[in-house]
Amino acid sequence: MESVVQWLKKNKITEVECLISDFTGIARGKIMPADKFCKEKGVRLPESVLIQTVTGDYLDEEPYYDVIDPAEVDVRLRPDETAIYLVPWALEPTAQIIHDVYDKKGNLIELSPRNLLKKVLKLYSGKGWQPIVAPELEFYLTQMNVNPDHPLEPPVGRSGRQETGRQSYSIDAVNEFDPLFEDIYDYCEAQQLDVDTLIHEEGTAQMEINFRHGSPLELADQVFLFKRTVREVALKHNMTATFMAKPISDEPGSAMHVHQSIHEQKTLRNIFTGDNGENTDFFYGYIAGLQKYMPSAMPLFAPNVNSYRRFLPGESAPVNVEWGVDNRTVALRVPDSEGENKRVENRLPGADANPYLAIAGSLLCGYMGMSEGLHPTAPFEGSAYDSESMRLPLSLEHALMMLEDCQPLCEMLGKKFVRAYIAVKEAESENFKRIISSWERKYLLMTV
Repeated sequence: MESVVQWLKKNKITEVECLISDFTGIARGKIMPADKFCKEKGVRLPESVLIQTVTGDYLDEEPYYDVIDPAEVDVRLRPDETAIYLVPWALEPTAQIIHDVYDKKGNLIELSPRNLLKKVLKLYSGKGWQPIVAPELEFYLTQMNVNPDHPLEPPVGRSGRQETGRQSYSIDAVNEFDPLFEDIYDYCEAQQLDVDTLIHEEGTAQMEINFRHGSPLELADQVFLFKRTVREVALKHNMTATFMAKPISDEPGSAMHVHQSIHEQKTLRNIFTGDNGENTDFFYGYIAGLQKYMPSAMPLFAPNVNSYRRFLPGESAPVNVEWGVDNRTVALRVPDSEGENKRVENRLPGADANPYLAIAGSLLCGYMGMSEGLHPTAPFEGSAYDSESMRLPLSLEHALMMLEDCQPLCEMLGKKFVRAYIAVKEAESENFKRIISSWERKYLLMTV
C-alpha cells in the first residue's frame, strides 16, 4: 500500500477510482478523494455486486445462499500496486486502481473474474510455465443513439459524410476519424496501455486495435481499461463506440481474437516449439484441449444473447473448433510463424466478452489439453465455415447447459463460480425474452 500512496503523491492525484470487474466487464467500485483513500484501511463493497446482471438487477438471494453469504456481507478490495493508471479524461488529477477482491479472512473471492484469471495462471506457474497473450479487439463507431428502437448509423467523418460500404484495411477510411484516434493514442499513452496496430475492419466504421504481447493479467487489465477509454473518447467527439458482438444488422460482428503461447518461466523458451523447430506434444495438446473444452466454455467467450448473432450463417465468425495453419475460417488459427513466435490464435471470443474470463477460459482449456495429453484433429484445409464436425452451441441457453454438464471444466473453474455465473446469465436471458422486438411488431402485428 505504501508504494501506491507514494505513486499518488508523486503524480499529485486528488481523486481515486477503486475498480473491480463484474461478470459482464462493467467497472464497479467507489470514487473517493486521494487523501481519504490513503488513510482508509481498505475499500468495501457488498458481495452481491459480483452477481449483478448487465441490466443492474440482482439475483434473488435465497436460492444462492451457497454462493453468497445470506447476511449480505461486504467484501474487501485491495489495490494492486501494479495496476495503477491515470484517468486522462478526468477534469482533475485522477487515478484508476484495479483492485482484487477478498473475504474478511483474506481469501480471494471465487466470484471475481480477475481472481479466476489469477487462479488459472497459478496452475501454469505450478508447472513452471508462463503464458503470453496478445488480444486483438474490434469495435464500431456510430452516431449517438438515444433511442434503442432505432438502428445504429455510421458516424460523420472529417469529410462531412457518413462512411458507406465495406472498407477493409482502408487507410483513408481510418483517417476520416483522425482526431478521435489521436485522442485514443494519447489517452492510451498516458495510461501506458500497450496498443499497437490500428486497422479498419470489414464493417462500416468498424475498427480493430491490436495489443502488444505480454502477461495475461496485465493484458486483461489493459483491455478492461481500453474499453472505458474508447467509450470516453467517442463521447468527447459526439460519437458512440460499441463492443457489442453484433450491433448492426447485415454488418460483420466484432471479435476479440487472442493470440497465445506458453513459455518456460526460467528459460523463456516457447514450449510449443522443439529444438529443431518442430511442433511439440504440448502444442498439439494445447490445441486439443481447446477443441475438447471450448464448446462447454462458450459462455465465457460469448456471454450475451447478442453474442450468438456472430455465429449465424453467412457471418465471418468461426462456427466450429477446427484448427489450421494461416487459416482464418477456423476457430483456432496458427499463424504462419516459427520458433519462439509459434502461437495459437483463438478467434472465437466476441468483443463483448469479459477479457479476464475470455483469457482465463482459453488458457484453462489449453492447460487441460496439455495435462491430459490430448491429441487434436488433423489441421483443416480450405474453408471451415461449412464444416459439420465439432460445432458450437449457437444460443446462450444451449451454451449454459453445456457448461453445467461439463464436470471437468466446472471443477477447474470452481463450482461456486459456475453456479453464480450460470444464474446471472440465465436471468439476463429471461429478461431478454420479456422484450418485444421490432421484428415481431413489423411482421406479426397485422399478419397472425
